[in-house]
Amino acid sequence: MLLPYLQTGRLEAGCDEAGRGCLAGAVFAAAVILPAGFRNELLNDSKQLSEKCRYALRPVIEQEAIAWAVGTASPEEIDRINILRASFLAMHRAIGQLHPCPEQLLIDGNRFTPYPGIPHTTVIKGDGIYMSIAAASILAKTYRDDYMKELASRYPDYHWPENKGYPTKAHREAIRRLGITPYHRKTFTLIPEQLSFNF
Repeated sequence: MLLPYLQTGRLEAGCDEAGRGCLAGAVFAAAVILPAGFRNELLNDSKQLSEKCRYALRPVIEQEAIAWAVGTASPEEIDRINILRASFLAMHRAIGQLHPCPEQLLIDGNRFTPYPGIPHTTVIKGDGIYMSIAAASILAKTYRDDYMKELASRYPDYHWPENKGYPTKAHREAIRRLGITPYHRKTFTLIPEQLSFNF
């Protein structure tokens, strides 16, 4: 059973990201403030849920949350500042959209760039511990999956509806055969034998 909050009596926003390990596409992050009485037996770390379950939970979270938001950082930003900082930037962009403003942030992971004026607590594997982080993981994952499916309509040969930009064999074979798209992360090792691409 996931925990409802770190400390009672304050507005806590759970934050998580999706897409850090991908070869292509933006990194997405979500921030969610759940009401004190929120309960849902299906809610869990998005990686432990089926795609059908994640999409079933998304409207529940959106309708019942006090506030929620999704932020992104582009492939260009990832290449410029690195994926870890870009993940934090996407989280900051999500947090900045929350109304009301949270009094505490619960961040999935062990590192975070402090958000001005709001204290934070990092929680390793927090998406399997706190409801608000689990809810954020579901929003980040489903919105990113929608984004990758939309990109796939323009670049159908990279199997993005299936791999969502992650380094599967089919994705890497397509890069080897066709080269990269404008959405590939140029600072990542896109294929194991990679030496250089003509960007």
